[in-house]
Amino acid sequence: MHFDPNFLEQPAADPAPPIVKLSEFLRSPPGRYVLDWEQQQLDAAVADIFGYHALQLGLPEIDALRENRMPLRFCASDRLLAAAARSGGGRVAVINRYEELPFATNSIDLVVMPHILEFAEEPHQVLREVDRVLVPEGQIVLTGFNPVSLWGLRQLMARLGMAPFLPREGQFIALPRIKDWMKLLSFEVSRGRYGCYSPWARSEKWLARWRFMEKAGDRWWPVLGSVYLVTAIKRVRGMRLVGPAWKRQNALRPALAPARPIVTATGEAFSIRVDEPAAPANDAPARAARR
Repeated sequence: MHFDPNFLEQPAADPAPPIVKLSEFLRSPPGRYVLDWEQQQLDAAVADIFGYHALQLGLPEIDALRENRMPLRFCASDRLLAAAARSGGGRVAVINRYEELPFATNSIDLVVMPHILEFAEEPHQVLREVDRVLVPEGQIVLTGFNPVSLWGLRQLMARLGMAPFLPREGQFIALPRIKDWMKLLSFEVSRGRYGCYSPWARSEKWLARWRFMEKAGDRWWPVLGSVYLVTAIKRVRGMRLVGPAWKRQNALRPALAPARPIVTATGEAFSIRVDEPAAPANDAPARAARR
């Protein structure tokens, strides 16, 4: 009797939808469409921020600090890219975890975080670390994918078995929630911007056809952009040192002495005479010395 080895094999399961990585998405036409919009917005956001040290966290595919004029500008990322794939010629340092930044407290004037919170394991801790390294009145600029958008709706369809459009490992956070997190850390949001209103499309041809929706989206449905950018300032409440109230001792300062009335009475009338003291009241030390 011949035994067929394939008899016990289970039937092949349906292949799982491919997992889109962020680096792969950014090399696609919609990824370049996002990078072009973010590069334009970041250039305008960081151009007028002054200080000494500027830091870009992650996403070395974009040079977020190229229009900034601080003397020290560098990028800290969890990966390195080839010089040909990296945008700009800035310095890139490799760190393992964004939740533990290797920088001193109150040492950075500007931190730019393109798509960091939504791909971090602990986004709250990343934001707390950024708050720690920022100087008072330092600024933070971050970008992210908007879940309340056409792209966010397309990403929800991946739960129904469709191939994901955006990177699946991303936990996309709405801008109002980001503002709430910043408010808890005493950040003051200065401005924000939505963009990339085109529907999901994987080819440059269809993305170019939907370009007219950029102006229409800014006017009619501004909060439905697929990508957002927000800028916030770190506010630190001022302290007023209260010390002992030192009293100035002016020993030679003249003081007023109360007048002493003298009443003289007779059988027919009476009169009042006010005698002024011969010396001020604070000459007691001098009288004591004469005794």
